Amino acid sequence: MARRRVAVLISGRGSNMQALIDAAARPDYPAEIVRVVANVPEAGGLARAAAAGIATETIDHRKFPDRPAFEAALDASLRACDTELVCLAGFMRLLTPGFVEAWRDRMINIHPSLLPKFPGLDTHARALQAGERLAGCTVHFVRPVMDSGPLLVQAEVPVEPGDDEHRLAARVLQAEHRAYPLALALVASGRVQVAGEQALIDGQPGPIRLH
Repeated sequence: MARRRVAVLISGRGSNMQALIDAAARPDYPAEIVRVVANVPEAGGLARAAAAGIATETIDHRKFPDRPAFEAALDASLRACDTELVCLAGFMRLLTPGFVEAWRDRMINIHPSLLPKFPGLDTHARALQAGERLAGCTVHFVRPVMDSGPLLVQAEVPVEPGDDEHRLAARVLQAEHRAYPLALALVASGRVQVAGEQALIDGQPGPIRLH
């Protein structure tokens, strides 16, 4: 089977992007990273991607009059390299419904909580404040409503005594680096279908749960 062509969108250091790059370096992995696009020129992940021999581009959202204009440039960049799947990896821009629908069921995101709990920001502090015993991360298809969409993979991380948000975030990040490559592999290999806003993985309701 031909490897699916993947673009990764970043805004920062790109640690989840790096996990995807490392996974895609394996000859049996069903996806290849063909482009990394950042909306911030100083995003650290751009150097990581270039070091891996991956084409990079910066599309600075601040240079566009509005979100549709920015997204038109972003869409053109993705289509120019025949992108088949899009991975958001710390991409800190809300996308319009039009863009999301254009890439429906072909764009995935990773979020540092066990969705549907704690969408949005400050997930670790909120989990600690709520007295959660389990934290973790979720990979999901992107929908117009932030941090919604069919769930693909969740990785659980126990909350330990004495955790603060930084300690918890560090452990969740390690789980993210396991969950994201797995989720992309599932989608790229054709093992996922979406029915009634639920991801079916090999015909079974998702998400796959990692412990």
